[in-house]
Amino acid sequence: MPESSRVYWVPTHRWYIERTVWLIAGLVLLAFTALAALVDPRWVLGVIATGIASVLVALTGFCIVGNVLRRAGFTPMLGDSARSRRFYFMQTDRWFLERRIYLAVGINISVASILSLVHSPWWLAFTGFVGGAMVWFAVTGFCIMANGLYWLGAEPRLAPQGRPAAPEASSGRQVPA
Repeated sequence: MPESSRVYWVPTHRWYIERTVWLIAGLVLLAFTALAALVDPRWVLGVIATGIASVLVALTGFCIVGNVLRRAGFTPMLGDSARSRRFYFMQTDRWFLERRIYLAVGINISVASILSLVHSPWWLAFTGFVGGAMVWFAVTGFCIMANGLYWLGAEPRLAPQGRPAAPEASSGRQVPA
């Protein structure tokens, strides 16, 4: 896909762990949001659990779904091989753009889910939008939030599609594209 210096696209040349996690999390959000809206509002607890898991991935780097995908043969693009060769951990050496996305999504969907229970079920429209945006992000490589953070100056760890990888600030090594 075309990429300009003002638009950020994640690589979509293969299904790596992080991209597949975004797809699975988006589908889970859509499913739990639909169940909460159409069946029973308590299904929103699944959205809250997904949000908490997303925040924990941002803070610790450990991802349960990422580990399942690693066992299934997927390879990471943001994996921290120095931390563990046996388990998947996302890199947590600095707050790069992709890590900020996990944190922001987790907080936003958790807060919106709680608001859907205590204020208005219309907050489920937001969690549904986020789920759809995550699926869109995984499939196309374009994310509204990633671009907002990119425009605000957040540095991506994944090289934007169509651009060579930027040298790593701390070690001087190239980040894989």
